[in-house]
Amino acid sequence: MSAGPLPPWGGPPPLGVVVDLDDTLYPQAAYLAGAAEAVGAAAAAAGLDGARVHAALRRELAAGSDTGGTIDRALLAAGVPAGEVPGHVPALVSAFTAHAPGVLAPYPGVVEALTALAEATAVGCLTDGNPAVQAAKVAATGLGPLLGSVVVTDALGGRAARKPVPAGLLELAGRLGVPADRLLVIGDRPGKDVAVAAAVGARAIRVRQGEYAAAPDRPAAWAVTASFPAAAELALTVLRGAGAPLTVAR
Repeated sequence: MSAGPLPPWGGPPPLGVVVDLDDTLYPQAAYLAGAAEAVGAAAAAAGLDGARVHAALRRELAAGSDTGGTIDRALLAAGVPAGEVPGHVPALVSAFTAHAPGVLAPYPGVVEALTALAEATAVGCLTDGNPAVQAAKVAATGLGPLLGSVVVTDALGGRAARKPVPAGLLELAGRLGVPADRLLVIGDRPGKDVAVAAAVGARAIRVRQGEYAAAPDRPAAWAVTASFPAAAELALTVLRGAGAPLTVAR
Protein backbone atom coordinates (compact mmCIF):
# COMPACT_ATOMS: atom_id res chain seq x y z
CA MET A 1 0.00 0.00 0.00
CA SER A 2 1.25 3.46 -0.83
CA ALA A 3 1.65 6.37 1.50
CA GLY A 4 -0.96 9.07 1.30
CA PRO A 5 -1.67 12.37 3.03
CA LEU A 6 -4.14 12.61 5.87
CA PRO A 7 -6.24 15.66 6.69
CA PRO A 8 -5.10 17.80 9.61
CA TRP A 9 -6.62 16.67 12.88
CA GLY A 10 -7.97 20.10 13.79
CA GLY A 11 -9.37 20.89 17.21
CA PRO A 12 -8.19 19.53 20.54
CA PRO A 13 -6.48 16.14 20.68
CA PRO A 14 -8.41 13.09 21.87
CA LEU A 15 -8.43 12.23 25.57
CA GLY A 16 -8.73 8.47 25.18
CA VAL A 17 -8.61 5.63 22.69
CA VAL A 18 -11.21 2.91 22.21
CA VAL A 19 -10.28 -0.26 20.36
CA ASP A 20 -12.40 -3.00 18.86
CA LEU A 21 -11.45 -6.63 19.58
CA ASP A 22 -12.29 -9.09 16.81
CA ASP A 23 -10.19 -8.65 13.65
CA THR A 24 -8.68 -5.49 15.14
CA LEU A 25 -6.42 -6.89 17.85
CA TYR A 26 -6.36 -10.55 16.77
CA PRO A 27 -7.62 -12.58 13.77
CA GLN A 28 -11.13 -13.71 14.61
CA ALA A 29 -10.82 -16.66 12.21
CA ALA A 30 -8.63 -18.37 14.81
CA TYR A 31 -11.42 -18.29 17.38
CA LEU A 32 -14.11 -19.32 14.90
CA ALA A 33 -12.11 -22.34 13.78
CA GLY A 34 -11.93 -23.67 17.33
CA ALA A 35 -15.58 -22.94 18.06
CA ALA A 36 -16.67 -24.73 14.87
CA GLU A 37 -14.59 -27.75 15.87
CA ALA A 38 -16.32 -27.79 19.28
CA VAL A 39 -19.71 -27.72 17.57
CA GLY A 40 -18.70 -30.61 15.31
CA ALA A 41 -17.69 -32.67 18.35
CA ALA A 42 -20.99 -31.89 20.08
CA ALA A 43 -22.91 -32.82 16.93
CA ALA A 44 -21.11 -36.17 16.79
CA ALA A 45 -21.94 -36.78 20.45
CA ALA A 46 -25.60 -36.15 19.59
CA GLY A 47 -25.51 -38.83 16.89
CA LEU A 48 -25.12 -36.52 13.91
CA ASP A 49 -22.39 -36.56 11.28
CA GLY A 50 -20.01 -34.35 13.23
CA ALA A 51 -17.50 -33.92 10.43
CA ARG A 52 -20.22 -32.83 8.04
CA VAL A 53 -21.72 -30.38 10.54
CA HIS A 54 -18.24 -29.00 11.27
CA ALA A 55 -17.51 -28.45 7.57
CA ALA A 56 -20.91 -26.86 6.97
CA LEU A 57 -20.48 -24.49 9.90
CA ARG A 58 -17.04 -23.45 8.69
CA ARG A 59 -18.60 -22.52 5.35
CA GLU A 60 -21.41 -20.58 7.01
CA LEU A 61 -19.02 -18.65 9.23
CA ALA A 62 -16.78 -17.84 6.28
CA ALA A 63 -19.79 -16.37 4.49
CA GLY A 64 -20.49 -14.04 7.42
CA SER A 65 -19.83 -14.59 11.10
CA ASP A 66 -22.17 -11.87 12.37
CA THR A 67 -25.40 -12.85 10.63
CA GLY A 68 -27.03 -15.04 13.28
CA GLY A 69 -28.57 -18.45 12.67
CA THR A 70 -25.32 -19.94 11.41
CA ILE A 71 -25.73 -23.21 13.30
CA ASP A 72 -29.28 -23.65 12.05
CA ARG A 73 -28.15 -23.18 8.46
CA ALA A 74 -25.16 -25.44 8.96
CA LEU A 75 -27.38 -28.27 10.22
CA LEU A 76 -29.65 -27.92 7.20
CA ALA A 77 -26.63 -27.86 4.88
CA ALA A 78 -25.32 -30.98 6.60
CA GLY A 79 -28.50 -32.83 5.74
CA VAL A 80 -30.30 -32.68 9.08
CA PRO A 81 -34.07 -32.69 8.43
CA ALA A 82 -35.64 -29.27 9.04
CA GLY A 83 -37.99 -30.69 11.65
CA GLU A 84 -35.07 -31.97 13.72
CA VAL A 85 -32.97 -28.81 13.61
CA PRO A 86 -34.65 -26.96 16.54
CA GLY A 87 -34.01 -29.89 18.83
CA HIS A 88 -30.27 -29.87 18.14
CA VAL A 89 -29.61 -26.13 18.11
CA PRO A 90 -29.53 -25.36 21.88
CA ALA A 91 -26.82 -27.93 22.66
CA LEU A 92 -24.72 -26.88 19.68
CA VAL A 93 -25.04 -23.19 20.50
CA SER A 94 -23.91 -24.03 24.02
CA ALA A 95 -20.90 -25.87 22.62
CA PHE A 96 -20.04 -22.83 20.50
CA THR A 97 -20.35 -20.31 23.33
CA ALA A 98 -18.54 -22.56 25.81
CA HIS A 99 -15.46 -22.75 23.61
CA ALA A 100 -12.64 -21.13 25.57
CA PRO A 101 -9.38 -21.15 23.61
CA GLY A 102 -6.17 -21.36 25.59
CA VAL A 103 -4.36 -18.86 23.39
CA LEU A 104 -5.40 -16.42 20.67
CA ALA A 105 -2.29 -14.80 19.24
CA PRO A 106 -2.70 -11.05 18.63
CA TYR A 107 -1.71 -9.60 15.28
CA PRO A 108 2.02 -8.76 15.02
CA GLY A 109 2.94 -5.60 16.90
CA VAL A 110 -0.36 -5.30 18.77
CA VAL A 111 1.10 -5.83 22.24
CA GLU A 112 3.74 -3.15 21.72
CA ALA A 113 1.24 -0.76 20.15
CA LEU A 114 -1.31 -1.18 22.94
CA THR A 115 1.42 -0.76 25.54
CA ALA A 116 2.44 2.55 23.99
CA LEU A 117 -1.17 3.73 23.87
CA ALA A 118 -1.82 2.69 27.48
CA GLU A 119 1.23 4.67 28.60
CA ALA A 120 -0.04 7.75 26.79
CA THR A 121 -3.77 7.83 27.51
CA ALA A 122 -6.87 6.03 28.76
CA VAL A 123 -7.56 2.93 26.65
CA GLY A 124 -10.73 0.86 26.55
CA CYS A 125 -12.22 -1.87 24.41
CA LEU A 126 -15.72 -1.89 22.91
CA THR A 127 -16.84 -5.20 21.44
CA ASP A 128 -20.05 -6.90 20.33
CA GLY A 129 -21.02 -10.47 21.14
CA ASN A 130 -21.93 -12.93 23.86
CA PRO A 131 -20.32 -11.52 27.04
CA ALA A 132 -18.88 -14.87 28.13
CA VAL A 133 -17.44 -15.50 24.66
CA GLN A 134 -15.87 -12.05 24.43
CA ALA A 135 -14.39 -12.38 27.92
CA ALA A 136 -12.83 -15.71 26.94
CA LYS A 137 -11.33 -14.09 23.84
CA VAL A 138 -9.80 -11.22 25.82
CA ALA A 139 -8.33 -13.69 28.28
CA ALA A 140 -6.90 -15.86 25.50
CA THR A 141 -5.20 -12.89 23.82
CA GLY A 142 -3.52 -11.88 27.09
CA LEU A 143 -4.34 -8.25 26.33
CA GLY A 144 -6.65 -7.63 29.27
CA PRO A 145 -4.06 -5.82 31.42
CA LEU A 146 -3.54 -3.28 28.62
CA LEU A 147 -7.26 -2.49 28.33
CA GLY A 148 -8.40 -0.14 31.07
CA SER A 149 -12.01 -1.23 30.68
CA VAL A 150 -13.87 -3.61 28.38
CA VAL A 151 -17.52 -3.06 27.46
CA VAL A 152 -19.40 -5.85 25.72
CA THR A 153 -22.42 -4.23 24.10
CA ASP A 154 -24.61 -7.33 24.40
CA ALA A 155 -24.41 -7.00 28.20
CA LEU A 156 -26.26 -3.69 27.83
CA GLY A 157 -29.21 -5.02 25.85
CA GLY A 158 -28.41 -8.01 23.66
CA ARG A 159 -27.93 -7.75 19.90
CA ALA A 160 -30.06 -4.59 19.84
CA ALA A 161 -27.29 -2.76 21.72
CA ARG A 162 -24.51 -3.66 19.29
CA LYS A 163 -22.49 -1.06 17.43
CA PRO A 164 -23.28 1.38 15.87
CA VAL A 165 -25.80 1.93 18.68
CA PRO A 166 -23.93 4.47 20.85
CA ALA A 167 -24.91 3.07 24.27
CA GLY A 168 -21.78 0.96 24.61
CA LEU A 169 -19.43 3.77 23.63
CA LEU A 170 -21.17 6.15 26.01
CA GLU A 171 -20.84 3.58 28.80
CA LEU A 172 -17.14 3.12 28.07
CA ALA A 173 -16.57 6.88 27.95
CA GLY A 174 -18.08 7.14 31.40
CA ARG A 175 -15.86 4.37 32.75
CA LEU A 176 -12.77 6.03 31.29
CA GLY A 177 -13.81 9.45 32.55
CA VAL A 178 -13.60 10.96 29.07
CA PRO A 179 -16.27 12.87 27.10
CA ALA A 180 -17.46 10.53 24.34
CA ASP A 181 -16.73 13.03 21.58
CA ARG A 182 -13.09 13.26 22.74
CA LEU A 183 -12.45 9.56 22.11
CA LEU A 184 -10.61 8.15 19.13
CA VAL A 185 -12.00 4.79 18.01
CA ILE A 186 -9.87 2.18 16.23
CA GLY A 187 -11.62 -0.74 14.55
CA ASP A 188 -11.96 -2.81 11.41
CA ARG A 189 -15.62 -2.28 10.48
CA PRO A 190 -16.83 1.01 8.98
CA GLY A 191 -20.48 0.17 9.61
CA LYS A 192 -19.83 -0.51 13.29
CA ASP A 193 -16.62 1.05 14.62
CA VAL A 194 -16.51 4.13 12.42
CA ALA A 195 -20.26 4.61 12.60
CA VAL A 196 -20.44 4.39 16.40
CA ALA A 197 -17.71 7.02 16.68
CA ALA A 198 -19.65 9.29 14.34
CA ALA A 199 -22.80 8.74 16.40
CA VAL A 200 -21.22 10.52 19.39
CA GLY A 201 -19.25 13.13 17.45
CA ALA A 202 -15.91 11.29 17.77
CA ARG A 203 -13.43 10.28 15.09
CA ALA A 204 -12.17 6.87 14.05
CA ILE A 205 -9.30 5.09 12.38
CA ARG A 206 -10.33 2.11 10.29
CA VAL A 207 -7.94 -0.88 10.21
CA ARG A 208 -8.31 -2.72 6.92
CA GLN A 209 -7.82 -6.36 7.94
CA GLY A 210 -9.79 -9.51 8.75
CA GLU A 211 -13.21 -10.57 7.54
CA TYR A 212 -14.29 -7.05 6.55
CA ALA A 213 -11.02 -5.90 4.98
CA ALA A 214 -12.68 -5.36 1.61
CA ALA A 215 -15.75 -3.56 2.97
CA PRO A 216 -16.21 -0.07 1.52
CA ASP A 217 -15.24 2.91 3.67
CA ARG A 218 -18.79 3.96 4.46
CA PRO A 219 -19.03 5.94 6.60
CA ALA A 220 -15.59 7.38 6.02
CA ALA A 221 -13.07 7.27 8.84
CA TRP A 222 -10.61 10.05 9.63
CA ALA A 223 -7.87 7.66 8.53
CA VAL A 224 -7.49 4.16 7.13
CA THR A 225 -4.47 1.96 7.88
CA ALA A 226 -3.35 -1.55 7.03
CA SER A 227 -2.59 -2.64 10.59
CA PHE A 228 -3.29 -1.87 14.22
CA PRO A 229 0.28 -0.73 14.94
CA ALA A 230 -0.02 1.82 12.10
CA ALA A 231 -3.31 3.04 13.56
CA ALA A 232 -1.75 3.29 17.02
CA GLU A 233 1.12 5.34 15.60
CA LEU A 234 -1.37 7.82 14.16
CA ALA A 235 -3.29 7.88 17.42
CA LEU A 236 -0.11 8.68 19.37
CA THR A 237 0.65 11.50 16.97
CA VAL A 238 -2.69 13.22 17.51
CA LEU A 239 -2.62 12.49 21.24
CA ARG A 240 0.54 14.57 21.38
CA GLY A 241 -1.32 17.41 19.75
CA ALA A 242 0.22 17.33 16.29
CA GLY A 243 -1.89 19.39 13.93
CA ALA A 244 0.14 19.26 10.72
CA PRO A 245 -0.84 17.04 7.78
CA LEU A 246 0.36 13.47 8.22
CA THR A 247 1.17 10.60 5.91
CA VAL A 248 0.64 6.93 6.57
CA ALA A 249 1.05 3.68 4.69
CA ARG A 250 -2.46 2.73 3.73
